[in-house]
Amino acid sequence: MKKKIIVGITGASGIEYAIEFLKGLKERKEIETHLIISEAAKKVLEIETEFKSKDLEKLVDFVYDNKNMAASVSSSSFKIDSMIVIPASVKTCSAIANAYTDELIVRCADNMLKFKKKLVVCIRETPLSSACLKNLHELSLMGAVVMPLSPGFYLNPKSKKDLIFFMIGKCLDSLEIDNDFKRWK
Repeated sequence: MKKKIIVGITGASGIEYAIEFLKGLKERKEIETHLIISEAAKKVLEIETEFKSKDLEKLVDFVYDNKNMAASVSSSSFKIDSMIVIPASVKTCSAIANAYTDELIVRCADNMLKFKKKLVVCIRETPLSSACLKNLHELSLMGAVVMPLSPGFYLNPKSKKDLIFFMIGKCLDSLEIDNDFKRWK
C-alpha cells in the first residue's frame, strides 16, 4: 500500500526546498503525494525560481486549490499518513497553532493534529518574534515536528544544493522515509 503524504507550500522564502522535496518524492513509487500551494507561494515561486505552478503539479499525484474547503483531503475521514508544510510561513504556523482553518493547508494540518498523525512544519523565517516562538512551541506541544530550514555545515557543503539536500534529508527522516542523507560520522 502506498504511503500518502500531503505537501503544503506557503509563501515563505525558500521555495527551492519544496521543489527539491517534491522531486525526491516523485522518484518513490511507494509514495502518493497530495499538493496544496497557497497563492502567496505561487508568487514566491515566480520571484525565486524559473518554475511555474504547473511545473510543480507535474511532480505530484494530486493537486488541490488552497481555497477548496470541499476537497477530499479536507475531511478528517480522508486516509492520509503524514503532512509536511515546506516552507511554512509565520502566518500559516500561527493559523495551524490556533486552529484557524480558513484555508485547505491549515485544515489538513489541523486534521493531522486531531488524529495525532505526523505533521512537519518547516519554518523558514528569521528572526522569530515572541508570538511566533509561542506558536511554534504550541505546535510542538500538539505533536507537530517543528523543522526550521536551517542547514548544518558539518558536511562541508560545496553549493546551495548541498545545503538544500541536507534539509531535505532531515525532512524525509522526520517523515520516516528512507533516504541517502549524509549523516554525521
